[in-house]
Amino acid sequence: MAGIGGLLAIGAVGALSVYANAPLIMAPFGASCVLLFSVPASPLSQPINVIGGHVLSTMVGLALRMAFPNEWWAAALAVGLAIAVMAALRVTHPPAGADPLVVFSSDPEWDFLFMPTLAGAVMLVGAATLFHRANGTPYPMEKV
Repeated sequence: MAGIGGLLAIGAVGALSVYANAPLIMAPFGASCVLLFSVPASPLSQPINVIGGHVLSTMVGLALRMAFPNEWWAAALAVGLAIAVMAALRVTHPPAGADPLVVFSSDPEWDFLFMPTLAGAVMLVGAATLFHRANGTPYPMEKV
């Protein structure tokens, strides 16, 4: 079932990207789907972690890309800082650790933070919510 969830979620986001003529997908979202559909009860799979982790990590990547040259050490610094920020704010989402590498490899503008990062992460969480509710799996998990 997890594979079907990932197929449907990435398929929907990818199709919407084509029809909206707007980038809504990036490689780390595939890894996010592994967590969202294989282990929906994990704290790492919860909406705040998925959305917050991707947004914060991309923000760190963009800020450091603007401040430093496009060099391996700057990308490494961005990944390390993104991990530290996610941990400090308690929104760790491992796939988001790759976001600064996407930023350094593609050199986007600040609008990348909103599309594909924020919009795509929100759509994945929405797809996971619908998928799990349709299958009777609790998601998102309630905080206690």
